[in-house]
Amino acid sequence: MGEPGYFREKIETMPRDDLDAVIDERVRYTIQYANDHSPFYRNWFREHSIDISRIREHEDLLDLPIISGSTIRNNQPPITDSFQFLSANMDEIYTIHETSGTSGNPKSFFLTWQDWLRYSEKYARIFRSYGISKGDRIVVCASYGMNVGATMMTLAARRTGSTIIPEGKCTFPIRVIKNYRPTVVIGSVFKLIRLARRLSAEGIDPLESGIERLVVGGESFAEAARIYLKSLWDCEIYNTYGSTEGTMCGESVAKAGLHVPEDLIHMDLYNPRMDHFVPDGSYGRIILTKLLPVGERCGTLLINYDTEDATAVISRDRCACGRTSVRIKTPEREGERFWIEDRSFNRVDVERGVFQPENMVYLTGEYEAFLYGGRETDSTVLRVSLECHDPASSDTEGIKEIFLKAFFRYKSELRELYISGSLEILFHFTGPGELELYKVKGRPKRVVDRR
Repeated sequence: MGEPGYFREKIETMPRDDLDAVIDERVRYTIQYANDHSPFYRNWFREHSIDISRIREHEDLLDLPIISGSTIRNNQPPITDSFQFLSANMDEIYTIHETSGTSGNPKSFFLTWQDWLRYSEKYARIFRSYGISKGDRIVVCASYGMNVGATMMTLAARRTGSTIIPEGKCTFPIRVIKNYRPTVVIGSVFKLIRLARRLSAEGIDPLESGIERLVVGGESFAEAARIYLKSLWDCEIYNTYGSTEGTMCGESVAKAGLHVPEDLIHMDLYNPRMDHFVPDGSYGRIILTKLLPVGERCGTLLINYDTEDATAVISRDRCACGRTSVRIKTPEREGERFWIEDRSFNRVDVERGVFQPENMVYLTGEYEAFLYGGRETDSTVLRVSLECHDPASSDTEGIKEIFLKAFFRYKSELRELYISGSLEILFHFTGPGELELYKVKGRPKRVVDRR
């Protein structure tokens, strides 16, 4: 497992030139493997007149077309008779997985045992980068099922010598904290906030619970939310980013951006026209390619896959933690980006306004926002509903002022629309349990466009 802080020290601290050479070698093998074993890519290369012998290094991926989730759905049953992205024999497949299907028919993914080892290694590296090791007891508040995340974390814990408490939800009995004394909890921001409140209600101070680290996954979040979580738990809080498609990135103890395991996942950032890479520091659309070590096999291979998320490169220099992999900003879901005229904001921008420390004296952190308006109206209305501990005793005017200041600090281009009247921001304050999202089954959307 390498020295403390690393799972595979040699590759994680490899000099940049050597790491680039490994990436290029795996790009060549991956392209050849796709041609030999994937019905989709074999036809795809032929239809686009791609000479795979010319794909020699990762920059050459720019010459290949981009695929999307709809490409996968259109190349599997019921659209086609067989799974065209299946890249190994069925008798080699260890598990079969599906995405949630919230944007259409679920996408199917096939994993060989080697896929499992690669996926779990990504998580194991992340765990070690957080300082998680033998003796840690980890509560996983992510669902076990067709999604890969929770099960991969469980295997990663085995590989790092940690103990998993596989609860699956953050509504687990409080006795789990009392009896098993976990040191790590993995969940979303709101699950971890609610867990802290349940502990307090049971007479357990979260600060005295023995939790040493919180790992936030499943959604992007504002830095202000991290600060609020820390005030509740008084422990280290780390960010992670992952997907069923195979992306697993995480911070290290340096908290200087999310490290991308470049030897296993190659990530390019494209401009809005999707015809060129963006320079480091600029936001771009995340296009990923699963890289295979020479000689290994893969159940579902993806090359130039559009994640529909966006991020920016922070640095390619060696991190203070010693890792040499590229570091990126927390990715934002393009599906959570909303446009007002020619200017946009993301769900995370709203959360920056909510989780300001002065506001959290009155707010629970739960919120929802709705966009109203249309072509026939003169303005767009953003209605923000905020849950208060007690609306009657809350400084609602102060909350509004602090929210707007934080929101416009990062979205100055929207301030002009607000001043001109093209954008109205209205506030609604509720008591606990009164937001609309509590009536929604499943995972609710925090920002809903009703225009």
